[in-house]
Amino acid sequence: MTLHVLQLGPYPPPEGGISRNMLAIRYGLLAAGHRCSIIATSRSSRVTHEPDVYHPRSPFALLRLLKSLKFDVLHLHIGGDVTPRVLALAFVCSVFGRGRCILTLHSGGFAVSDEANAARPLSLTAFVFKRFSRIIAVNEKLADIFQRFGVKKERIAVIPPYMLQAPDESVAVPQKLADFYKRHTPLLISVGGLEKDYDPLMQIEAMNNILAELPNAGLMLVGGGSMRIEVEAAIAKSGCADAIYLAGNVEHAVTLHLINNADIVLRTTLFDGDAISVREALFLGTPVIATDNGTRPDGVHLIEIGNKDGLVAKVIEISRTKRMGRNIQASDTTNIAAVIEIYREINRSVTRGEQSPV
Repeated sequence: MTLHVLQLGPYPPPEGGISRNMLAIRYGLLAAGHRCSIIATSRSSRVTHEPDVYHPRSPFALLRLLKSLKFDVLHLHIGGDVTPRVLALAFVCSVFGRGRCILTLHSGGFAVSDEANAARPLSLTAFVFKRFSRIIAVNEKLADIFQRFGVKKERIAVIPPYMLQAPDESVAVPQKLADFYKRHTPLLISVGGLEKDYDPLMQIEAMNNILAELPNAGLMLVGGGSMRIEVEAAIAKSGCADAIYLAGNVEHAVTLHLINNADIVLRTTLFDGDAISVREALFLGTPVIATDNGTRPDGVHLIEIGNKDGLVAKVIEISRTKRMGRNIQASDTTNIAAVIEIYREINRSVTRGEQSPV
């Protein structure tokens, strides 16, 4: 049976972990002969007209879309804090989902938030969560939190949000980016954004110390954000501006090449969940230095939050260690297939009358 799945969440650009997961699901559905529509719930930095992709300009426009579109399954993707605005969107989706609605909360950090610590089954947040047919938790800690909110265990699936794949050889890296990484060894890539949580200023401050030991090193910052002007000023004052490159927002297909060509990937954040870029780097055999958030996968070189000296030491240690040959594996689409199977299961249950609309 052909399905029409409606996803709601951020749509690139800019690129982000949630949007990558949504696009991977969309491509998986289309490859299987299904249809997938997307409603962007945040403002994209560049809007292009694509089939079945909608960019409502107001909450009322979003409501009109939910009312007019005919779909079999609705899948809402949210990240960060569950604010009243986000909770209201989730409630509306549960209403229009008519018993065929799924929620994925992508923020691994939510598990240690004040709201999660105060989770109880009779709260407003719990009421909204329990309206969804299924909840997809990106890790076991979040699954436990949802149970504390009163969601039944059998309605929760733990599915990490990443799809691991090799870089597409048909995709070319823009010349300016390629020229930079060819001039610098080791090449450090920071994939995140120019926001406080990604701590870009600490990475910039560390470069002088890194260059003192590794004079050909370079740092490429991938991603945009509200701190761009502040970051540009910090680079100009750093004394090593020639060794730092602001790449801005980069398409995911190109980012995979950058991660693959890098010597080290940095994920030195103040607050973080299970970052997709970390998983992608490990999959491609690129060493990762990341702040310890308690949920990093095996193989990551850990430092404490804000530890500039620790970052410098790890970069030097990794750069002086003889590298093993890389062995890129075949693409792993297991997680995406698991999500699509949940869509089929929900549609079958409702069709047979086993699951009543909310």
